[in-house]
Amino acid sequence: MSQACLSCGACCAAFRVSFYWAETEAHPHGTVPDHLTIPISPYHVAMRGTEKHPVRCVALQGEIGQHAHCNIYLLRSTTCREFQAGDERCAAARQKYNLPPLTPESIPENTAG
Repeated sequence: MSQACLSCGACCAAFRVSFYWAETEAHPHGTVPDHLTIPISPYHVAMRGTEKHPVRCVALQGEIGQHAHCNIYLLRSTTCREFQAGDERCAAARQKYNLPPLTPESIPENTAG
């Protein structure tokens, strides 16, 4: 992943991060720490902080645009794993924080969250 993506964090402070509850440690095969989530429906949870405004995921560490990083990167949900650096949602999140869009040159081939 590009250095710009590794230091950005805008996506973690722009969208609700919701996913199926079984991705949490409440399920035997889940990985996302359960205490970092909040129920939003009988079958779905969201990362704490992304269910309200202003949005900021509880797992986001650092300052947006200045070496921000995910505190649970290896345990993150599929919602985060499937986020694509440089796509329209990425550009919208970066724009929200006055960061320029990523260029194709700055994004390596495999940049799924």
